[in-house]
Amino acid sequence: MKKNLLAVIILALVLVNLILTAVLVFSIIPQTKKSNELIDQVCAAINIELEGGQNKDSSAVPIEEIAVYNITDNFTVNLADNGDGKKHYAVFSVGLSVNKTSESYATYGGDEMTELTDKETIIRSDINTVVAKYTEEEFNADGQKAVKEEILSKMQDLFGSDYIVGVNFSSVATEAH
Repeated sequence: MKKNLLAVIILALVLVNLILTAVLVFSIIPQTKKSNELIDQVCAAINIELEGGQNKDSSAVPIEEIAVYNITDNFTVNLADNGDGKKHYAVFSVGLSVNKTSESYATYGGDEMTELTDKETIIRSDINTVVAKYTEEEFNADGQKAVKEEILSKMQDLFGSDYIVGVNFSSVATEAH
């Protein structure tokens, strides 16, 4: 009798184990798959972010593959207040270095750059917004390098990362009133 009772208990435990395994398979495994998919998406986003931060600059493009789009009018921008009680202005001209080998080159008008001309208001607005954040000292620091890099980043976001590869200033002057 004890043998039969022991066999019944073992059989019951095996059935309980089988039922718990089935519950595990049908409830926990799908959740694990969803978690793995989420982890894969996060990893992909991080990888994109790491690669996306590497701007293609004009030094990586041969000079013969660069065209320059000069924005027609000079910029006159109010600079940020530096605490001296005076209004500071920057007057400058901007040229955008464009990668002729970019897929976007034909899209934005090729050699004539007609689409850039059509979008000049947007370009001017973005440049004004960036420059206005800087004080006179920050603007003039290191040959306007930080300003140029921020404008380049804005332009690459606007047109695609490999189309605009450089920002050039000419006839730069700052003054206080």
